[in-house]
Amino acid sequence: MLVLKSLHIIFVVSWFAGLFYLPRIFVNHAMVTDAATIERLGMMERKLYRFVTPIGILAVVLGLWLWFGYGFAGGWLHAKTALVVLLIVYHLYCGKLMRDFAAGRNTRSHVWYRVFNEIPVLVLFVVVFLVVLKPF
Repeated sequence: MLVLKSLHIIFVVSWFAGLFYLPRIFVNHAMVTDAATIERLGMMERKLYRFVTPIGILAVVLGLWLWFGYGFAGGWLHAKTALVVLLIVYHLYCGKLMRDFAAGRNTRSHVWYRVFNEIPVLVLFVVVFLVVLKPF
């Protein structure tokens, strides 16, 4: 079970790294106007999203495996599960934003993306405290 837990942590860290970086690319994409840079940023978005999606799936699958292996006990785990669902929605919404950029339909400013970029940071803080402290 410790190997599964270790792999889960590795995939979670990797997933978060992708979710921290993808919206940063969106910030830059929303600021530029020249075609070459727009194309390069679009390619970076697509490659990162395609790379980080299976990592996120592995993080969730291993988390579910641990959940069933250890059992579902404690309110902290309910809260963590809700935050993981929020993170999955965030990830999928990043895919929608990426497709909007690719189709030239972005309507958001770089400032909006800067704020949007902070959501996974806040989720990470809360999840880590929930897992370590198990407050309820």
